[in-house]
Formats: sequence, structure tokens, C-alpha cells
Amino acid sequence: MATPKSVAFHTLGCKLNYSETSSIGRLFEDAGYLEVDFEAGADIYVINTCSVTDFADRKCRQIVRRALRKSPNANVVVVGCYAQLKPQEIAEIPGVDLVLGASEKFRILEFVDNLSKAPGKGLVQAGEVKEANTFTHAFSFGDRTRSFLKVQDGCGYRCTFCTIPLARGKSRSDTVESVVENAWKIADMGVKEIVLTGVNIGDFGNGTEVIEGMKPKKEALFIDLIRALDEVEGIERFRISSIEPNLCNEEIIEFVAQSQRFMPHFHMPLQSGNNKQLTVMRRRYRRELYAERVALIKQRMPHCCIGVDVIVGFPGETEEDFLETYRFLNELDVSYLHVFTYSERPNTPAAEMPDPVPMHERRRRNEMLTILSEKKRRFFYQKHLGETRPVLFENSSVPGRMSGFTDNYIRIEMPFDEAMINSIFSVRSERLNAEGLMEITESEQVTA
Repeated sequence: MATPKSVAFHTLGCKLNYSETSSIGRLFEDAGYLEVDFEAGADIYVINTCSVTDFADRKCRQIVRRALRKSPNANVVVVGCYAQLKPQEIAEIPGVDLVLGASEKFRILEFVDNLSKAPGKGLVQAGEVKEANTFTHAFSFGDRTRSFLKVQDGCGYRCTFCTIPLARGKSRSDTVESVVENAWKIADMGVKEIVLTGVNIGDFGNGTEVIEGMKPKKEALFIDLIRALDEVEGIERFRISSIEPNLCNEEIIEFVAQSQRFMPHFHMPLQSGNNKQLTVMRRRYRRELYAERVALIKQRMPHCCIGVDVIVGFPGETEEDFLETYRFLNELDVSYLHVFTYSERPNTPAAEMPDPVPMHERRRRNEMLTILSEKKRRFFYQKHLGETRPVLFENSSVPGRMSGFTDNYIRIEMPFDEAMINSIFSVRSERLNAEGLMEITESEQVTA
């Protein structure tokens, strides 16, 4: 019997990419390939790229070199957002054999079966992004504790800094029935928590077929989806990965507040606390609406964790603009920040805007908000010391330790116990460790 060909994967970027990599992996597995660890050496390497993170080209080159050091004769395939945006540039990277765009990545087996290791430029199969108009469902599996379930793809918002519409196309969604079916499959695999992912999941319901001159009809809204998922038995926790503040309406907040399965945890991108900047960014809300959403969440769920995305150094952001954002965030009852230093992206309106902020100034502002984020997180953790909250435990990268998250997304550290992995226990923590994480030192603080 012939030894099956082996395949290894490396994913850059967001939870959506991880869900898609996992689904591509299952395509290979169903076709008889053997999935191996990236460092073990493989016949085929698949690199799923991102366009949001800085230095996409450099990171892609680094991963290609790592793959070929492990297996010099391996075929290297690059997919993902960066592959759609810059396919010809990626094809020029030494060692890359195949580049697949947004519409082609889930047809990967059609291309790799007869792929040869030829010298010179790699083969490109990347159509126009407008061709990416169908939805392909995906979910991650491998971490038996948590699965990322894709429910939506693409975006029609056209924020001036963002390449996602260029890389993934228009907003489109799965059906409620299909998402629920996948949730049941995930439950049957023994997974306890599902994180709903997409580019703009609050926009769930956009159809995949567009009649000329007409906007797709929405057959169901995001609220309909989460109501249906709340009935799926076997999944004890659902989290909403990220939702636009203008789409995180009162109905959704009220539903999460009364749900037993949807966790009290929201992540809402703000990007700027300055209305002038929000206008130039083409965001679909103002700071006043954002503050209203936070206030309502905290009114209904005082223990709720709220995360915030914010961009510093956007073109035209003056020192006063930045300080207005800083003061706004400082006064908001939020739990942590994801701070992004603005970087120019080709073919976006922001890249051509006047008054760019010097890079050293962008980094200084990032550092200020990063420090504020740590203060916010510590304050949120300290506020909940001494409470008893449910924790889903998972493996830790630290030998002899394990960690888990409470329902409201507080990370708990404690000594490793195999019997507790992928199980939920009620935990009371009364101290923070040197890293600022809640820590459990005595078994009496844990109950089944």
C-alpha cells in the first residue's frame, strides 16, 4: 500500500482564516492525504495569508522559507486575503508553486493533484474578487475545547482603510439551517464552545445571488441566527467574535443578557473616539452611539466583558484628535483594547489621504493606548476577584499548567489536571499573578 501524501498548514490572521484552514484540511483528509505538523516536513504546504496584519509580504516569505527548510522538495501553496490582493507578487517568491484566490481556495484539490515542483514563477489561479459571490461554510476542529464557526464572509462597508472588500468580496452569508447543522456536528465532536466568525457577522443574512439593480433580500437576520443556535444542545457556550456597534442593537443585547448559552462578552470595533476621524474612515456610527451601546450592555450585564478595536495614526489624526480618543476610551466602561497602528494599504482611499502621521508618532500613540488597555484589563479582573464564575479549562503552553476563560472572558491559570480539560467548573479566584492573570492555587476554590 502506497504511503499517503502529507500536507501541513500555517495560518496567519483572524479566527475566520483559522476556520477556513481547518475546513481545507478536511478536504485533504477526505481525499486521502495525511495532515502533519508544520515542523515535521510535508509533501505539500498550504499557507493561509492575511492582509490586515502589517508586513504581509515579509511574513509570507518567512513561512515559505521555513517550509522549504523542512522539506526542500515540497509544493508550496499560498491562499487567503493576501493571495487575492497580490497574487503575482506572491508567485514571484522563490519556492511558491501555486497561488489561489478567494474563489479558488476551496477548489484547492483540483490544482494540487498534478502540481509539480517547477523552477521559476509559481502558477496563479486568482480571478476577480467580484467572482467571490458564493458562500462556503467552514469551521475549525482540532482544539476539542473551542471551534470557530464561519457564518458570514465579505463586506460591503468600504471603510477607507480596509482591504477586506478587495480581498473577500461582497457581504454574503450561510443560511440559518446550515449554520445550525454545523453547530450540531461540532457538538457531536465533543466541543464545548463555538465562536461565531465572519468579516461582518452583524450583517448576517445577505444573499449570495444579486439580481441586477437590486439589493439581495435578507431571509434572516443575525438575531434569528443566534436564537436558533441557542437551541443547539451539547454546545454549552457561544461567543460573538466581533460585531459592528451600529449592528449590535438593543434586541441582540437583550437576547444575550437572558441567554444561558451566549456568553456575556462583546467585541465591538470603535477605530476612533473622534467623530471627525470616524467620518473620514467612513464608519457607520458616531462615538455617541458607541457610548450608548456600551452603557446598555453594562446596564443589562454589569459583569459583561467588552473589547474594543482602535486604530492610531490614521491620516489627519492630530494630537488633539488622538487625545480625544484616549479620553473617550479612558472614561468608557470597557475591559480591554486591541490597538492597531495604521499602515497604508494599496488601493484604499486612506493611502492617498493628506497629512500622514509620522511613524514614530503612530508608535507612541499605540504605546499609550496599549498601557491604557492593560490598566482597563487589570481593573476589570480585580473587580471580579472573589466571585465564583464558570470556567472552561483547556491546555496551556506552559508545562504543568492549564488555563481557561470564565463566561465573561477572564482568563484563569491553575496547575494542570487532565480530568478538568474541556470541562466547565465553578471557580473562585482571589489573586492575580505576576502577569496580571487570575490564578487558582487551591483545589478548594474549584467545584464541579
